[in-house]
Amino acid sequence: MGKTGSIKWVRIKNRKGKIRLVPESDSIYTKPGPAQRYTSKGKKRRKIKRSPKSLA
Repeated sequence: MGKTGSIKWVRIKNRKGKIRLVPESDSIYTKPGPAQRYTSKGKKRRKIKRSPKSLA
């Protein structure tokens, strides 16, 4: 945890079109869900590029 107010928040849209706040570091990439965690080679995927439609 950082100091109070050290996290910069960014607005993104979720699947239903509602706005939610995420940390700025998570605004471009998102964590994959259970079905998208592994590549075809079996390597674990850590980040997935976020849809450009989600950026508000």
